[in-house]
Amino acid sequence: MLLYLSLIVIEILMALVLRDSLGKRPRVIYYPAVIINIILSIWFWTLLVQIKSYKGFYDNPEHVRMLMSMAGTVCALIVPKVLLIILHFCGKLIRIKRGGHIRWLTNSGFIIASMIFIVLIISSLYGRFNFKVETLEIKIDGLHKDLDGFRIVQISDLHLASFYSHKKALANAMDKINALKPDLLVNTGDFVSYGWREYDSNDTILIKARGRYGNYAILGNHDFGVYHPWFTEADKRDNVLLVAKKAQESGYTVLRDTNTIVKIGDARLGLIGINTIGIFPVFKYGNLNKAMSGLGPCDLKILLSHDPNQWISEVAGKTDIDLTLSGHTHGMQVGIYTKNFRWSPAVRYYPHWNGLYREGKQLHYVNRGLGVLGIPFRVWMPPEITLIILKRG
Repeated sequence: MLLYLSLIVIEILMALVLRDSLGKRPRVIYYPAVIINIILSIWFWTLLVQIKSYKGFYDNPEHVRMLMSMAGTVCALIVPKVLLIILHFCGKLIRIKRGGHIRWLTNSGFIIASMIFIVLIISSLYGRFNFKVETLEIKIDGLHKDLDGFRIVQISDLHLASFYSHKKALANAMDKINALKPDLLVNTGDFVSYGWREYDSNDTILIKARGRYGNYAILGNHDFGVYHPWFTEADKRDNVLLVAKKAQESGYTVLRDTNTIVKIGDARLGLIGINTIGIFPVFKYGNLNKAMSGLGPCDLKILLSHDPNQWISEVAGKTDIDLTLSGHTHGMQVGIYTKNFRWSPAVRYYPHWNGLYREGKQLHYVNRGLGVLGIPFRVWMPPEITLIILKRG
């Protein structure tokens, strides 16, 4: 009830802001502003009623889309309104004796609110589907000649419900992958956000992207159903089995604390995949020693590990793994992305949040992810498809 009262108060105060600041302006300015505000309010309240009246499965992709839309609407609409209201009524409070309001303060509120709204709308409609291919050559001393020029494409964090009603965008991403002519396609987890139903029929789209020597995947923490509010422990166990099955139907060999050998000519490439379970900041990793057991001699060892912090705590300087591929961070879906400089608040929690890192001869690459989680936008932090080309050092 408190939530609804707060939202109603915001609507009333917003109407007063428009009346105070634009009421004496020409009708051609005032009435369009009022109409736009009413339309946006109807949009918000309709979405809120849909969510509150929803009776289906929590992990239904349509429901997850509604949750993301609500989070995005709050960020793009409610937050700017609150900022504008605060600035306007602060101006009225300062001039309480003289009456009126401080026009420049209210105008600043309109400008800030409009900028937030426009940036987030663009980031939702365009930014989250602006797939960027990150290409890097990795030189490895003593690399087997049959692995020289080997092409690995990595994707991560699809969170497939974020492509609900945007299946063409997901198909375009698969086309981009195939255009890179991957020798190996790897997926470092988080196919879903809450539960297996989000997978929907996307296996028919994902299966179109193929690596010459196969597709391999691991499961991320979200794939274990730990964020589903209604899952019992039995439901979580069933969920991970169903997600793994869907991933297999999408053309992936799923590595769950296991390994495999991929033969490329006379070269032996060892792939190790490990589970990541839990909710930040408490993660439980699969047993790395067990995952590596029985692997045998390899010309190159690659670990698929969803959480990049595992490389720091368990891999670097402690194993003979040559290259580790991770995801998970999304670059927090907001930051600065240029050719020469990149930054994200994700660095506070993940020292390796995106890009290539090195310790001695061991390498670690962190992918920004392909989908979105929680909020339906990426602000200057585009989704990523990674192309890694191995070269002899």
